[in-house]
Amino acid sequence: QLQLVESGGGLVQPGGSLRLSCAAAGATLDDYTIGWWRQAPGKGREMVSCISNSGGRTKYRDSLEGRFTISRDNAKNTGYLQLDNVKPEDTAVYYCTADADVRCLGIADGVQYEYWGQGTQVTVSS
Repeated sequence: QLQLVESGGGLVQPGGSLRLSCAAAGATLDDYTIGWWRQAPGKGREMVSCISNSGGRTKYRDSLEGRFTISRDNAKNTGYLQLDNVKPEDTAVYYCTADADVRCLGIADGVQYEYWGQGTQVTVSS
């Protein structure tokens, strides 16, 4: 059973940066596509980015305008999401997800990932 634990969230000022980590246990992460999602207060959950199991393919939500970078280190069984030039509208709980059968072909809020972490809060405020 794959278990995912996110870390790295916190309070950051507009224009600042954060790196979220997703540590996996219970299985080898390189068998899984990783997806990052977020849910802002009062809004639905939306997909932010995904990365293929080898790391060779990445996709991002268009509205991010190139500010986020997804990566993974399969040797460390860990995924990452780098948030740069953050904006107040990036405030949300961020979730790491993984699925062995989902492929990272695009951003689709309806895609079902099997494994989810507990989430980490990111708050962007001055």
